[in-house]
Amino acid sequence: MLKGHQSWVFENRPVILSTGTVVGPDEGQGPISEDFDIVHGDLTVGQKTWEKAEKALLEEAAQRALDKAGLVGGSIQFYIGGDLMNQIISNTFAVRTLNMPFLGIFGACSTSMEGLALAAQLVNSGAANYVMAGTCSHNCTAEKQFRYPTEYGSQKPPTAQYTVTGAGVAVLGKTGEGPVVTSATIGRIVDMGITDPFNMGAAMAPAAVDTIQTHFRELNIEPSYYDLIVTGDLATVGVNIARELFHKHNFPIDQTTYDDCGLIIYDREKQSVQSGGSGCGCSATVTYAHLLKRIKSGELKRILVVATGALLSPLTFQQGESIPCIAHAVSIESGGLYA
Repeated sequence: MLKGHQSWVFENRPVILSTGTVVGPDEGQGPISEDFDIVHGDLTVGQKTWEKAEKALLEEAAQRALDKAGLVGGSIQFYIGGDLMNQIISNTFAVRTLNMPFLGIFGACSTSMEGLALAAQLVNSGAANYVMAGTCSHNCTAEKQFRYPTEYGSQKPPTAQYTVTGAGVAVLGKTGEGPVVTSATIGRIVDMGITDPFNMGAAMAPAAVDTIQTHFRELNIEPSYYDLIVTGDLATVGVNIARELFHKHNFPIDQTTYDDCGLIIYDREKQSVQSGGSGCGCSATVTYAHLLKRIKSGELKRILVVATGALLSPLTFQQGESIPCIAHAVSIESGGLYA
């Protein structure tokens, strides 16, 4: 199962039995809006606080995934998840309602693929029959915690990114119909000394490139193996840097299509989202709604999703620390038998 130093190959090919995706109004106005399960018309989601709204998004996504899989909460052996909030409160409070055995993780915006990789590991090894992996983010909670509350009206530079309001959940099982998880590469911390929290794309791009190159080296395959390589949320700034690094390292990224979830989820010509999307909900909702739909339709057969995360906190930023970054890669392939 271990391949090289950082990669796992899942010989039993855990199945993504179902997914649930719930987003806010801005995401509902983007180019892939029809792929989401639920689109809310306002950011409050009927709740009294932004934090409660984020929790509600995750609860709805989890319930939708359970319903589509024909399962109840008691069928899930483990829930693996995290978010951007201090002490991952969106997940801990949501799972309190869901009443599942809980493994809390924090990988910032890389949490979606970190959770999916660990869920696949548990199912592949026989440690569980059904595992749920989920994450979420909310534009207003992230702005409030990491930058300035939205009501403050702080101006942002062009390098800044727009936190996705959304939640994405996947249910994995040993057998069934659905795309399969075939391998994962766990990333290393990469810190290039960047301290600007409004330039996450530049901070995270080297980590993404490092994980992608490691994945192909350890699995001894070429980029052409995949129909699509997609990073989590580098947006325009990070994607351009990643392409420069691929070229510098003579990595043949042009053998395949390379895209970014932060660019897929919004229409930057029509929406004011700075350089593109970010947040835990970015790669989760794009992957579980849009990309898996393309796999099921036969448009894509193999994809590599590389979720990226900036591991800073309000405290470390205030103390002048640089931003450690990480990226986790998960390969998802067609499993057949789609309705």
